[in-house]
Amino acid sequence: MFQLLLLLLQHPNRVVTRDELVDAVWQGRFISDSAVSARIAAARKAVGDTGKDQKVIRTVHGTGVMLVPKVEIGDAAHNLQPVSYQTDDIQRIRFTRNEHGQRLAFSVTGSGSPVMAMGVLLTRDIHHEWENQPERRLIDAVRARHRLLRFDNLGSGQSDRVPVEISFGAIADEAKLVAEAAGFERFAMYSESGGALPAIHFAAKYPEMLEKLVIIGGYAEGRSLRAQRQRPELMRALIEEGWNEPLGAFATAFMTTYFPEGPLESVHELVDMMQKSCSPETMLKLRDAINEASVLHLLQRVQCPTLIIHSRNDAVHPLTQAQKLAAGIPNSELVVLDSANHVPLPGNAVWDCFLASFLDFLED
Repeated sequence: MFQLLLLLLQHPNRVVTRDELVDAVWQGRFISDSAVSARIAAARKAVGDTGKDQKVIRTVHGTGVMLVPKVEIGDAAHNLQPVSYQTDDIQRIRFTRNEHGQRLAFSVTGSGSPVMAMGVLLTRDIHHEWENQPERRLIDAVRARHRLLRFDNLGSGQSDRVPVEISFGAIADEAKLVAEAAGFERFAMYSESGGALPAIHFAAKYPEMLEKLVIIGGYAEGRSLRAQRQRPELMRALIEEGWNEPLGAFATAFMTTYFPEGPLESVHELVDMMQKSCSPETMLKLRDAINEASVLHLLQRVQCPTLIIHSRNDAVHPLTQAQKLAAGIPNSELVVLDSANHVPLPGNAVWDCFLASFLDFLED
């Protein structure tokens, strides 16, 4: 959004074409029209404009956008250039070992106060994640201000691909081993979706290590334990039938259920990374484990300030699950996004609101 505004300021009194926007803001990468429109809408909001009024940023249909007010450029402004969150493009992967000698892969990037990412369980790969545009946007935003630690769970990604029995307490222990190997003594942690389960185990088991906790799209009880009637577990059958089929039946179901609002290209990238990260056998074990999981008994033991971010119309884990987390964790607060996506994606209308809430909490 800032880069878009800066580009308009650098070219006042003329139409900036869509191609110019993509070249300057997205460095020529493929980007959907909806993603461009979302950034323009965010820029209008930032300067007090609306799509209806267009008093500051005017859309010239079929061409691009232009800045309407007169612009005066002072001497200090001539040296302004578009900025990027990225501080470097080199990721160094390191390894530590658990008590059984099995390798755990991790990476530390950025500078500032320490933050650990507890990603979606067993479906991330820190190598592929680094090259994945939706994930990279969040990584770059965090590491621009913080020292960010990411790791792969045992059985997936760059860690040893050994058969594993899913234990959320054991994954919390993996996180502790990785944190110690990276020199993280006390830090903030953020989790997404099923990553909330080991994150809560970690907060309850190692409270002395955790300063803050962010839970994005998390839940307190798995599908099998919820009182309300749930839809059949179709995802398990689709994993068995189509996990190794690139962008096939599994991907279609994943898109429809988890990210009904898209953007489509971001969903395709996420699905591709998930399929590369772990075997269908490991994924099936994970589905069974998360369906039967509950962390209700641990919530009162979470001592650190906690931010819970959830989509209002999330069909995967309903808002009532986020409310249970917020009611059970003593020092917590809930931010509700007006979205149906399970977790926010770049290009979605709520992305800027999500990122601002998330980063502000980490830095408060």
